[in-house]
Amino acid sequence: MNTISIEDLAQLDNPIIIDIRDNYSYNISHIRNSINIPYYNLLNNYSHYLNKSSAYYLYCEEGKQSYEISKRLNLLGYNTKSIEGGFDAFKEKNII
Repeated sequence: MNTISIEDLAQLDNPIIIDIRDNYSYNISHIRNSINIPYYNLLNNYSHYLNKSSAYYLYCEEGKQSYEISKRLNLLGYNTKSIEGGFDAFKEKNII
């Protein structure tokens, strides 16, 4: 499976979390310790931002866009997972 739950993510030590939403959305609110690489930047320049020896956990607003880009990146040899439910799931659980 190409996803990870918030609960499983919380069990990891220092996960690299990437917010693929636009800069404006990120600046308004984001998951603590996440980095912002907007969707199109990541998709068009993935080798600039990622390396194949690290694991990355992606999120968007609802989890759909991050799921799709994660599948694409995995086909290219990167280790990525989409965070189930995206940013909305974190807001629901008050973990931002």
